Amino acid sequence: MGVALPAGLPGRLADALRTGRFAVTAEVGPPRGADTAAIRASAALLRGWVDAANITDNQGAQVRVGSLAGSVVALAEGLEPVMQMTCRDRNRIALQSDLLSAGALGVPNLVLMTGDRPERGDHADATPVFDLSSSTLMTTARALRDEGVLLSGRAVDPAPRFLLGAVDTGAGTPERLAEKVADGAEFVQTQFVFDVDAFAQWMGRVRDLGLAEQCGILAGVGPIRSLRALEFMAGIPGVVVPPALERRLRGVPPERVAAEGMAACAETVAALREVPGVAGVHVMAIGYERGVPEILDAAGFVPVEQA
Repeated sequence: MGVALPAGLPGRLADALRTGRFAVTAEVGPPRGADTAAIRASAALLRGWVDAANITDNQGAQVRVGSLAGSVVALAEGLEPVMQMTCRDRNRIALQSDLLSAGALGVPNLVLMTGDRPERGDHADATPVFDLSSSTLMTTARALRDEGVLLSGRAVDPAPRFLLGAVDTGAGTPERLAEKVADGAEFVQTQFVFDVDAFAQWMGRVRDLGLAEQCGILAGVGPIRSLRALEFMAGIPGVVVPPALERRLRGVPPERVAAEGMAACAETVAALREVPGVAGVHVMAIGYERGVPEILDAAGFVPVEQA
């Protein structure tokens, strides 16, 4: 069963969610430099394996090539982008301008989020904006798309067309997810899932609320490729690394940790495909995009040209 979406939304990701085909998204971090070669190289690695790839918006509050520019480059390289937009750096005028720009340039998917605070990044003394919350940005984008109106009430013609996404922890009570769906989210990408059983229980509550028919749930996954990464993951709020996985990674020689982490990630992807209501996975391996096809291949996926 697919997700009920507005008619006429473009893109492969929207098609997957609408038809119920298991969707796969990934992430591409734009470079710290005025060169798009890294984006083009990532697109070449991911093209055919994923339905779309997030182009991050100055992730970690660190200055990089912008997500709109990166999305346009990805489009030109045949990789469908999911343009991330955060509320941290722009007021409502700039945010709405970027929404219109994304629509005008053919960006088919958006993920709207609050954004990391500046003190976490490379300009700790920057003034945060947060003129809009992620909730208000979502309702603004939905009104712009569906009603053709700005926050000011002025009409735009033509209105942009894009699929609207959000992020979620994928844990706890699903009421916050319900609020995001009410605001307009048509898919969500969750935090890293390492405990499939716990996530399946959360998905049961999501299904009970009827949210899986209204919003595609893409479970976040990613490989833990070092013991340092293991310790980092364990410190991320909302991320739970099961003791069995920690023992597994600590129980192999150091030179085998990366391979074991990749194998564990592929097993998680395969297990998530069997969880009712899960619409797909979001593979987060920024800086190691070349590992995404390996994970998907091990999990039983085939690239589009072989499907």
